[in-house]
Amino acid sequence: MASHLRLLTGSPMMLRVQTQESDGALICRLEGRFTGTGAEEVRTLVTYCDSKLELVVDLTEVMFIDAIGEEVLLFVKKLGAQFVAETSYSRDVCERLQLPLVGTPNPNAHVSCDSEGNGYRPT
Repeated sequence: MASHLRLLTGSPMMLRVQTQESDGALICRLEGRFTGTGAEEVRTLVTYCDSKLELVVDLTEVMFIDAIGEEVLLFVKKLGAQFVAETSYSRDVCERLQLPLVGTPNPNAHVSCDSEGNGYRPT
């Protein structure tokens, strides 16, 4: 089990990203503001992760998501990710964007896309 922590601070807004491999899954926990450059860096991170791992994105500690962050979440959904949302804000985002929550059927599982959403994910 590996765990990595990144603080993305390209602007006054901060995003904390923690990744952990556990039981065949890559868990990506986001904390703070999921916006702009930080959101794009998360897109790059998940694009190059091991495609054999199930992808789980925990949005529980996210305080705000801008339009770029929403685009990235929709991209990650195309990769087959499931989401954890334990706050009213994160649940609202998942409902509005129709993001599958952990424990619910995911019809998009194992669909591959590149960072532009064009059907490729390296193995």
